Amino acid sequence: MDKKAWGSQQNLLRSIILKPDKFDEVIELCLNQHEMVHSSDMSQKNITTFEDELWQGLDESTFRTMLASENNTIAWCIWHSTRIEDITMNILVADGAQVISSGQWIQKMNNVICDTGNAMTNEEIVHFSTNIDMNELRKYRIAVGKRTREIIRDFKPEDLKRKIEKNKLKRVIDEGAVLDVEGANWLIDFWGRKNVAGILLMPVTRHHMVHLNESLRIKKRCQTSHTAKV
Repeated sequence: MDKKAWGSQQNLLRSIILKPDKFDEVIELCLNQHEMVHSSDMSQKNITTFEDELWQGLDESTFRTMLASENNTIAWCIWHSTRIEDITMNILVADGAQVISSGQWIQKMNNVICDTGNAMTNEEIVHFSTNIDMNELRKYRIAVGKRTREIIRDFKPEDLKRKIEKNKLKRVIDEGAVLDVEGANWLIDFWGRKNVAGILLMPVTRHHMVHLNESLRIKKRCQTSHTAKV
């Protein structure tokens, strides 16, 4: 599937996601969209996903580099989009434990933060990107994706219209998943206006595509710069 086809399928998902008679189609389509913005190691399918394209030939230097033309790194993009999926699906949708809360992921990733990274300065992003373990971040992302698919497969038609409850939004702040500071806490209001269907559309599918596109652009520019120097 190319990006144009993925975008068309996303538009289809948006148009049918709240139609009860389309529920089975919605679940299948949502899972298909989701697997394309994760690695094939997550879905265990013989496909080449958009994330697979990013990891192919990606060296650690490129993974950690912030270009003058960009405000983020690939490391930050992967962390940020993965954390947001973990938070929204496991706290807001399933009212369960975040994946990051089990398995000592913070320690494994050699990380010092647990939040989404929205309020980080460029200097903080560079420091974060220099230290995070690339392979453990990949493993964490796979675990998050697998858990999301378990949640989606357990949905009933009425779940998609369910509003996001205030006590769950409070949990996000209480657990330090989103910092209660300017630059980050707008997410609480944003998610608070959504239902479960809205969460599936953004962030669980489209948000990943935004940051994968950004990451692929960074990768290409880094490689072009390296080639020019050689």
